[in-house]
Amino acid sequence: MGPRVVVVVGYDGIELVDVACVTSGFVHANRLGAAPAYEVLLATTTGGTSRTDNGIDISVHRRLDTITSPIDTLVISGGLGHQAAAADRLLVGQVRRVAALARRVASVCTGATVLAAAGLLDGRRATTHWFYAEDLARRFPAVRVDPAPIYIRDGAIATSGGVTAALDLTLAFIEEDHGAETARRVAMGMVTYLQRPGNQSQMSMYTRLPRPEQVIVRRVVDHILTHLADDLTTVSLARTVGVSERHLSRLCTRHLGRTPARLVRDARLDAAARLLTETSEQTAGIARTCGFASGESLRQAFSARYGISPTRFRAVNGGSRH
Repeated sequence: MGPRVVVVVGYDGIELVDVACVTSGFVHANRLGAAPAYEVLLATTTGGTSRTDNGIDISVHRRLDTITSPIDTLVISGGLGHQAAAADRLLVGQVRRVAALARRVASVCTGATVLAAAGLLDGRRATTHWFYAEDLARRFPAVRVDPAPIYIRDGAIATSGGVTAALDLTLAFIEEDHGAETARRVAMGMVTYLQRPGNQSQMSMYTRLPRPEQVIVRRVVDHILTHLADDLTTVSLARTVGVSERHLSRLCTRHLGRTPARLVRDARLDAAARLLTETSEQTAGIARTCGFASGESLRQAFSARYGISPTRFRAVNGGSRH
């Protein structure tokens, strides 16, 4: 049996880590004796070299138009150049053509924009880097964008979140191809998580939200994160910081990209996720701590965001039993 050919698609402005997580993961599996082995190729429309978004040039193995035989996996890299890449009709057309030759197709981070431009995500649930999720949903309304998960599998197409989430997706592919033990050894060799479940949130609230420079917004964020169980309606938050509800909504939307209500919901869900994985507290107690009216309201909100119940989330994320 021949090698599993993995084609990673690049363009000017790709993110070097997006490429490296995928290529290094598969190559490391080869070093551990994966059979059939992976043949990893970086391809662009022009060949030659590809300039990453941090200014480093990397060598390209093939031009996309030379790939005419069936391949195992097609991966579209992300990077700051993703919008220009999605507007490149030649690139998008080649991605669409090569995708038809692949057993499975995936995107890393903002590479989802290129897949969407090729029409490959229409009607599918997909993710991307959380920062660009709203833009992807606005530009491609036929795509069901979910910004929370680390990665999503929808049939033969997978999309992953920001940057190092590519490694989680690569580990999932390696496990699918060669078993859990090989994936575990790759993870150990690369000194990373064994494999974060795809439905785990891309980032916790404390790292997902930048520290707001706007004083009122910063006060609101600090108040929410330290008073999750309190009344956090927009009316109450506006009263706390001494502005009108309308003005507070404008400030939060402008500086954080979300309404106060969405901010509160995200904070409570992220806190609940942490407690589920880091403590043995019962779901009802976690619901109270995080400001949900009941365990059932937490379950509904949790299932809507993560696609699984809090109990299942705790099981797959190894919640504490001590």
